[in-house]
Amino acid sequence: MLRQVKRRFGIAAPRLAVRTHIAWYLRWCMILPFVLGAAGLTWFAYESGLEFAGFHRGEAQRELTGLNARLAGLTDENAQLNKKLAQYEQQIQIEQGHSQETAKQMKSLHQENARLQEDLSFFQNLTATNGKEGELAIHRLTLEREQIRGEYRVRMLLVQSGQRVKEFTGGYQLIATVVQNGRKTTRLFPSDVSGYAQFKLNFKYYQRLEQNFVLPPDAQLQNIQVRLFEQGAREPAVRQSVSL
Repeated sequence: MLRQVKRRFGIAAPRLAVRTHIAWYLRWCMILPFVLGAAGLTWFAYESGLEFAGFHRGEAQRELTGLNARLAGLTDENAQLNKKLAQYEQQIQIEQGHSQETAKQMKSLHQENARLQEDLSFFQNLTATNGKEGELAIHRLTLEREQIRGEYRVRMLLVQSGQRVKEFTGGYQLIATVVQNGRKTTRLFPSDVSGYAQFKLNFKYYQRLEQNFVLPPDAQLQNIQVRLFEQGAREPAVRQSVSL
């Protein structure tokens, strides 16, 4: 016990140091200028490094602003070009439609011209030949398949030869020979009384006829026969057949 007291308060006792107490806010006031100075030096070194590397913040900002303005201008220009492109496409479609319609009309006119030339040549040859007075005949009988499946078109030219002929009044029939479900059958046009009007005839020297008729899609047409009837007659005055 005595030894501990001597050791604590004697010559061998540890030294006691007395220091002045400094408040924490005073310590921060002393340290803060050094921290701010170090931050300023760091920022200055960073800016100096950028300028040394060739990067200028002000110029970069101005260039970025210019690029944004140019991008906006290009966007507006692109929108205007898209609008003009849509107008040009619409105009091209209209012009293509007009050119297609013109081509169809030209094709129709060429066909009509060729048909008229054939008619002229036919009538020139007809007047040069001697036929029976008032003889009725079917010329240029053709049968064509239309684009719609099962639809067909018959074309013919009816002629009465001679100079002093009476007006022909009557009608005509179309009799189609078809094969359907392995069986051969016939179909009559017109098939009922309601269709008689478009099959009536009334002409003196000649009459051109075009008649469409429709068959079932599974029916295979072999030939068509045209029969001409004078008004009130039960037997045909002329009959003629044609195949595809």
